[in-house]
Amino acid sequence: MTSLPSNTQHRLMQLPQVPSVWEGDRRTLQEGNQGFDGEHVPSGDCILWVDGSEGMVRSMDIISSDSGPEAIVRTLIRAMENPRRPGNPARPQKIVVRNREIQFFLRGALQSLQISIDYVPDLPLIDELFRTFDTPAGSRPATLPAAYSDSLKRAALELWKVEPWDYLTDHEIISLSIENDQTPRNLYACIMGMLGEEYGVIFYRSLESLKQFRMAALEDGSPERLEQAFLSQDCWFLNYEALQLAGDDDDIGNLSAEKLTPIFGSIHPLEGIRPFLDEEEAIIIYYALEGLTRFVKQHHKKLSEDPVGDVKQRLGIPVLNSPGKSKDKVIVTLATMPDLSEELIAMMEDDDDDDDEEFIPALRDDLVPANAYFSVGMITLDVRNQLHQNPKTYVQSEDSVTIEAAEFPVLIIQTSRPKAQELISCIREEGGAASLGFVKGEDSWTDTDYDLAVLKTEEGVLHLLGQFLEDSPTHQMARGKWENRCKLTQGYCGLLVTMGVSGRSRGNPQLKDMLGFFEMPYVSPKELGVGILQLMPQLDLDW
Repeated sequence: MTSLPSNTQHRLMQLPQVPSVWEGDRRTLQEGNQGFDGEHVPSGDCILWVDGSEGMVRSMDIISSDSGPEAIVRTLIRAMENPRRPGNPARPQKIVVRNREIQFFLRGALQSLQISIDYVPDLPLIDELFRTFDTPAGSRPATLPAAYSDSLKRAALELWKVEPWDYLTDHEIISLSIENDQTPRNLYACIMGMLGEEYGVIFYRSLESLKQFRMAALEDGSPERLEQAFLSQDCWFLNYEALQLAGDDDDIGNLSAEKLTPIFGSIHPLEGIRPFLDEEEAIIIYYALEGLTRFVKQHHKKLSEDPVGDVKQRLGIPVLNSPGKSKDKVIVTLATMPDLSEELIAMMEDDDDDDDEEFIPALRDDLVPANAYFSVGMITLDVRNQLHQNPKTYVQSEDSVTIEAAEFPVLIIQTSRPKAQELISCIREEGGAASLGFVKGEDSWTDTDYDLAVLKTEEGVLHLLGQFLEDSPTHQMARGKWENRCKLTQGYCGLLVTMGVSGRSRGNPQLKDMLGFFEMPYVSPKELGVGILQLMPQLDLDW
């Protein structure tokens, strides 16, 4: 029986386990079937993993009919780690299948993941999905009106080329007023992509919908409540998907427009997610995209400031599909909304209060955001001096200590701007950074040793910053340089919090990206008050 590699088991066990039941199945498709978005589906076998509690597809694969049962596990792992939108990475509590052979294979392959795997004779949700695949092509609406499809796709790919997510975070909203005689409209554009996870634009049809979703998303609610909040939005959306990816770890942000396809749709409380636009909607989104592209092109320097100030422009967009050389134009007025941005940031800061009142672990691992870039490195004395003088960087310095070493050892955390600001605020709320050190961690389940970077705040809270394989030659070399630099800085080191994790400066932050700099003593595990830390797996023997 093939089992998962120990490092894969360890990685999957780090995912939160949700009280959901997932359905899984493998069925044969015939030529001519259609997928969720009306796309052609080739003949072969289809593997589906569906969250029955949420009523959504987490992953889907079309494979050759002679593929082995391992393909089912591959698709399941993707359902856990990289689910389709709007799913979040998670591990289910229970899986149900309608095939005994699949059940026994999964029990053997997943035996270390604490997931119950049961047999049921029927899978109603998956049955319904496969019935939709058999729907004739002519009975489904086109995703875009034929008269506007090419223009809309071209406008979406032109927006991709100006990379608005390099300048705007998801809390820096752009208002658009489209003065079209037929359909005047006010929209509020939220840019997605600075995190490097999903790229696109959400055009909210009202400010009320935008604020309600943000408040609901910040609540510590169940997955069901989050799904309900997502479906309660009132907006149009544009997402970008790669035509073909070489691997699961590829960031589509590195791809050219020619290698992407834009995906349009609508969300409304009374109709849920709709993967197509009608004619009137297509026209509105076209003018919004054209206006947004020109706005970002002309004002990218002002939009890259932190915080973004007042920027406003009135544009004339040629009428879509106008005959001949018509000079008629639709007026689109765009403007930043600094006051709204402050309000959204305040929501995120308030969300930190009382999150862990009931139980505070000895070593917390929730300080560093998911998908952050973490490294052991250094900054020059010149950069350190510039940070001390930069009014846009929060600095906690050791003014009583004179440090003249050419290189100052730092741990670098690179994430998105709002998450970096949230991290800095968390440390400040705990009195600031007190000390930093490395401690040993052991995973007896996989017989793996780790070197753990741990931060202690003035309130005595211990935070796990990052973990490294102890026997990694690369880490051993970096750790050796760190120790030598600390000797030359009288035992002091720093924590550097930066933005730009998904941009060009990933792994090499520039001065403008550096938002927080904490100086503190470098201490031993004994001074931190921490011994050897052990990862303790929880075993579920009921299956």
